[in-house]
Amino acid sequence: MQNRRNFLKTSGAFALAAAFTPHGLFADALAKKPVGLQLYSLRADMREDPQNTLRLVASIGYKSLETANYNEGLIYGMEPVFFRKYIEDLGLKMRSAHVGGPQYDGSKKEEALDWWKKAVADHKATGAKYIIKPSMPIPTTLKELDVWCDYYNAIGEVAKKGGLMFGFHNHAREFGQIEGKIMMDYLIENTDEKLVFYELDVYWAQKGGQDPVDYINKYPKRFPVLHIKDEEEIGASGTMDFKEIFETAYNHGMKDYFVEVERYNYEPIESVQKSFQYLDNASFVK
Repeated sequence: MQNRRNFLKTSGAFALAAAFTPHGLFADALAKKPVGLQLYSLRADMREDPQNTLRLVASIGYKSLETANYNEGLIYGMEPVFFRKYIEDLGLKMRSAHVGGPQYDGSKKEEALDWWKKAVADHKATGAKYIIKPSMPIPTTLKELDVWCDYYNAIGEVAKKGGLMFGFHNHAREFGQIEGKIMMDYLIENTDEKLVFYELDVYWAQKGGQDPVDYINKYPKRFPVLHIKDEEEIGASGTMDFKEIFETAYNHGMKDYFVEVERYNYEPIESVQKSFQYLDNASFVK
C-alpha cells in the first residue's frame, strides 16, 4: 500500500511538472540556459523515488546536477556508472557533488584522505567536475582553523590527482569571527587557490552579513561555482539582487551555478520548477 501511495504521489508530481513544461516531457531540454539543481532541494523525493524524481527534474528543463547523497560508494543507491548513464539518458549532466567526508579532528589524516580518494574516484566515474565539502565544525581558535586549511589543501591534492576540483560550501556561520578574523576570509586566504575553490552560497553569505556581490569582488578567483538560493523559491522574496550577483559572477569567470531550495511555499517539485522558470526568464542569466 505504501508503494502504491508513493507511485501515485510521484505520478501526480510528474503530471504537475509536465503541465509546466511548454512542449511536454523533456522538451525543455531544448532550453539553452544551463541551469543546475542541487538535489538537496528535493531531498525527500530523492529518498523515496530517486529515478522518477530525476525524470521530473529533466522534464522541468534543468541541465546539470549537484548531488547530496553518497554512501558506501553509491549515489542515491545507484552505482556511479549507472547513475551517470541514467541521468545522461535524461539529458542531464553530473557536474558537482556534496560529500561530507569522515569525521575529522586533525588525527588519522591519511585514513581520512583514503576516504576522499575513493570518493573522488567514484564521482569521477559519474562525469562530475567538482567535489565539495558542504559544511564543517566551527573552530574556536585560528590554530584549530589552520588544521582545517591544511586538511583542505590535502584533499585538494587528492582531488586534483583524481581529475576533480575540491571546494567548500559556506553557510552563514562561516562569516563569524575567530580571534578577530572572519572565518571565511581566513579559509580563503590560507588555502591554495590551485587546490581549493569555494562555492559561494549567496543567500547564506547575505544572512552572514556579507553582500555577495562585494564578496565575489573581494575574492574574484575563488568562486567558480555559486549556490543560487532565496528564502523560498528563487526570486520570491525580493531581498536578493540576483541580477547583480549573476553579472558580477560572470565577469569573474563563474563556470556553474546550482539552484537550492530549502524552504517551500508549494510542493518541493513545484518550488523547484518555479525557481527554474525565474532564472530561465531572467535576461541576466546566460
